[in-house]
Amino acid sequence: MIEKVFILPTGDEIKNGTVRDLDAPEIMSLVVREFPEAEVTRVCPLLDTEDTIFRKIVEAAESKPDLIILIGGSGGGHRFSKTLGKDYTHTALSHYLDEYASHEIYGKNGHMWSKLVCGKKDGTIVINVPGPFVEAKAAAEAFLSSYEEGVDLEEVALAMANAVLAQYPVSAAEVK
Repeated sequence: MIEKVFILPTGDEIKNGTVRDLDAPEIMSLVVREFPEAEVTRVCPLLDTEDTIFRKIVEAAESKPDLIILIGGSGGGHRFSKTLGKDYTHTALSHYLDEYASHEIYGKNGHMWSKLVCGKKDGTIVINVPGPFVEAKAAAEAFLSSYEEGVDLEEVALAMANAVLAQYPVSAAEVK
């Protein structure tokens, strides 16, 4: 049963108002539909720095939530081209989590590369979803429909990656 949730939107473009955060309200709605009694808190958007994201995960985890959802920052475009945005959510998660599973999406789907993570630490489930709205919604829906106590993190991460992949033509991307 999920009773307490934190939603952490990331991205300089969200923080500075260049892009409107449509994902957090949608994900909040999905969580409340699935768990009507849940207390859901959306924090102020975070800048895309590994340290900022890591510190906010730690801060949110102090109140012992059942679930933390990070939105955005799942790509790594800056690793391929200096013209692309910097994304650090998945690296912050890999430093924070005790156990996790991840799947990567490669392709021409608007992301050169995207990494989705599902993990646990001290009883809290932590996931990340991509920033584009249809991808964020698909990954969150896949998490909510596939997660149940005791389920394998690998299965959940794969379900999330496949849900994102399903938003694009078969030849556009692949999951690894």
